Amino acid sequence: MKPRLRSQQQGLGLVTVAVVLVVLAALAAAVVRLGAAGQLSANDELLAMRAEQAARAAAQWGMYQALKGSWTACANASQTLDLSADYGMTATVSCASTQYNEGVDPASPTQPLTVRIYTISAMACNASSCPDNTRAQQPSYVERVFTVRLTN
Repeated sequence: MKPRLRSQQQGLGLVTVAVVLVVLAALAAAVVRLGAAGQLSANDELLAMRAEQAARAAAQWGMYQALKGSWTACANASQTLDLSADYGMTATVSCASTQYNEGVDPASPTQPLTVRIYTISAMACNASSCPDNTRAQQPSYVERVFTVRLTN
């Protein structure tokens, strides 16, 4: 009987398994990291959409105040609206107006036609007051501005 020769490749399977496990662990870590980044991006996008809708709603409120409410003169009026129940946002609405003479009044031809141009600006953000310069340095801060011009 011949003595059995030992193979020189003994233990190579263990090294291969270790390398494969390290590669799979790195791949799993990359997938988890990409998933977390995607979740943060989706959350930021949702906050941005809420801020835009809050700014639009606040601008519509300001238009009503300028045309039918208490801001008819609109002498640099400003108000902060708490929209946290609906949007999770706060909005600051401001109004400025300028009065112009525009031709002749059809009802009274001797009088000029007076036109008032309103500029309504609404800024919405996810802070207690807008703009919040200290909170703006944080990555989760969102701010949107919506401006409307109208005449009476």
